[in-house]
Amino acid sequence: MTQKKDLPFDRKELEPSARERIKLEAIPYSYRDPEERIDDWNECRVAMTPEQAMAEATRCIHCPDPPCEKACPINNPISEALWHIEQGDFLTAAALYKESNTLPAICGRVCPAELTCASGCVLAKQGKGINTRGLELFVADYQRASGHHWLPEIAPSTGKKVGVIGAGPAGLTVAEVLARLGHEVVVYEAWPYPGGLLVYGIPTFKLEKETVFWKIDQLKEMGIRFVTNTRVGEAVTIDDLIETEQFDAVFLGTGAGVEARMNIPGENLGRVYGSTQFLVRANLPPDMLPESLREPLTIGKRIGVIGGGDTATDCIRSALRMGADEVTCYYRRTEAEMPGSTVERRLGIEEGAIIEYLTAPVEILDQNGDGNVDAMKMIRMELGEPDTSGRRRPVPIEGSEYIVEVDDVILAIGYWPDPSVSEGTKDLKTHKYGLIEVHRDTGQTSRKEIYAGGDNVTGPALVNVAIASAKVAARAIHESLMGEG
Repeated sequence: MTQKKDLPFDRKELEPSARERIKLEAIPYSYRDPEERIDDWNECRVAMTPEQAMAEATRCIHCPDPPCEKACPINNPISEALWHIEQGDFLTAAALYKESNTLPAICGRVCPAELTCASGCVLAKQGKGINTRGLELFVADYQRASGHHWLPEIAPSTGKKVGVIGAGPAGLTVAEVLARLGHEVVVYEAWPYPGGLLVYGIPTFKLEKETVFWKIDQLKEMGIRFVTNTRVGEAVTIDDLIETEQFDAVFLGTGAGVEARMNIPGENLGRVYGSTQFLVRANLPPDMLPESLREPLTIGKRIGVIGGGDTATDCIRSALRMGADEVTCYYRRTEAEMPGSTVERRLGIEEGAIIEYLTAPVEILDQNGDGNVDAMKMIRMELGEPDTSGRRRPVPIEGSEYIVEVDDVILAIGYWPDPSVSEGTKDLKTHKYGLIEVHRDTGQTSRKEIYAGGDNVTGPALVNVAIASAKVAARAIHESLMGEG
């Protein structure tokens, strides 16, 4: 096996040897004590020390063709970065991550490494996979704390102008890549502040907002302009923007923000919340919200959360921090079929949440007639044959209905793209559930000047997956504008 030419070391001369590295003790991604973290909204993680980071990086055996890099959607240069961390050269490692990942400090906080890079580590088979997520986060935060305000070199102006719709991870990535290449970039965001999902979807105890705002400030320094409180597809269409702003290309990074419905009786009762409304009102101050969401949110003592993904977990953990005594998540399959992060689910259980498997609501009830939910009629389920997703289909058990009393219900059953974007854009093709059709190698839509990436193409997915698709689209946009495509 040959060594990669761009690595600053010879694997055969590594000290300690690979055999010795495998025996070293792992330093996992760690969290504050549940009894401590449940009393505040601060980030739950415990930051690595420089000594811990160097020790953990030393465990890497530097595979000739690193499977961790293949498992990373962004293809971070993990092996080389970890070698620099091992040497204590944290700023070089941070620069390496930054060249491949536009949002390393964010991915290090929110991306479940057990589903991507860490899952590819050969040591993971022994339960000792490298803490790749924690190391990326460590060097990103080290760079920020050290005062090294990293701004990329900006190419001379191309005279081309690009509109980016949506200031979430995909939109921010396209904006940065294209601005670096010399294009003028304007980003539109429906919420009052830029950040999209990163600000208005992910709870503060997982991602402090200052980390996102620090990134936004960097992008502004690069000349990127942000226009907030502007929901493209409603009062203004993409074609309106192309005409009035004279955009040469447009990128759609609008995500998947429309919540799925259960379509059961009682779904519109008072104190039944969609997950987005609940999370933003729970996690953000009123001045960061639209006027319609600024009323203070108070909840009762018994909370029911419906769903099984990471959003459901975010809701149960937020409800616990709001003072609920009993928070139960109801999921219609078993834990084996749950789509969310096992780590985040474990954190929620540590904090006091209860998860009821193989059960689902059939009706949300107002038993005292005041217009608000006070109970749910549930039904037990059993698993049948696999459905189109490959998971076994939940089948109701006849006669197994039962009643649970609740003060509030939060629905966290999934998201789909905003149909106003596609319906308001001439000749823009979509397919199932309104997902935008794109060319897989370019992100180009059925409109040659419009590109798309992120959750509005894939459906809800990880932040690093959105970044990866946005990088593909940004490169294709640049090549098209410069006549290279």
